[in-house]
Amino acid sequence: MIELRNIAKRFGDTTVLSGINVTIAEGTVTALVGPSGGGKSTLLRCINLLEIPTSGTLILGGESLTFRPGHRPGWPAIQSIRRQTGMVFQNFQLFPHRTAIENVMEGPLTVLKWPRDKARQRAGELLEKVGLSQKADAWPSTLSGGQQQRVAIARALAMSPRVLLCDEPTSALDPELALEVVDVLSRLADEGTTMVIATHDLRLASRIARNVVFLEASVVVETGPAREIFTKPAQERTKRFVSSITAPHVYDI
Repeated sequence: MIELRNIAKRFGDTTVLSGINVTIAEGTVTALVGPSGGGKSTLLRCINLLEIPTSGTLILGGESLTFRPGHRPGWPAIQSIRRQTGMVFQNFQLFPHRTAIENVMEGPLTVLKWPRDKARQRAGELLEKVGLSQKADAWPSTLSGGQQQRVAIARALAMSPRVLLCDEPTSALDPELALEVVDVLSRLADEGTTMVIATHDLRLASRIARNVVFLEASVVVETGPAREIFTKPAQERTKRFVSSITAPHVYDI
């Protein structure tokens, strides 16, 4: 379970998140949606402490951290949170000098200190899971954007994280390649993988997410089951935002 209690994040005098209270159950998929600058990517990065909240409390699994202005948690506390998360970035972030399978092996080798044979076996299984076993020895530069993102998903899963965090996983891809990534994430959701996805792609959110958090101007405007948010939102601002998608563009609600 992930619980965010009264999370705030400020950059200097600018408040990016204010009074955020969100609970994410294990085995569910939650989509963070909203206009650009609303705080969804920052909130996602606060979960694995790529951004340190200014104040509030984060609970992840058995770990709990409380933040206060001017105080940064110690490195062991940060590591204990990050080891429970896997991160998928918008721009893939693959090592260009390593093959697909070497990218996936990197975490188990360097962090978990696995033997090379064990790490390679695990990486091969994950590449098969994302439909890329035939590309194991390919260099990232020879892969399409969709394939690179699927390698990135396999890499994030290699550490067996408690939660998979995805920051705009389809926004750098054209629609056809985006569907490859959506299909992989959908299968992971069906398997019970806990995911939090920050996305502009409401089609992705409507197909995969069980719950939706709509953020704007640093606050949560509305939260609830995906079907309700996308078909009968309670808040007028959410209604206007959701109306930007039309039925033919939604995968499946």
